[in-house]
Amino acid sequence: MSTLSIRLPDSLHKKIKEISKCDGISINQFLSSAAAEKVSAFMTIDYLKREAKLGKREDFETVLNKVPDIEPEEYDRLD
Repeated sequence: MSTLSIRLPDSLHKKIKEISKCDGISINQFLSSAAAEKVSAFMTIDYLKREAKLGKREDFETVLNKVPDIEPEEYDRLD
């Protein structure tokens, strides 16, 4: 495990402290989880870009053409 010192604005530190206390976790746990979420988001974007390069427009259109041409359910409609 590594130790990292960071500088935070007082207002952000205060908010992190409040949220951590409400969740019953330490500030370290909160920041570790927040960093993991951000890393995961970047990794997901990279993964999707790699997968997109493997895709073929023709395959996409073949699958899309199999979707039935029907009206959406009431709960799926945009008003």
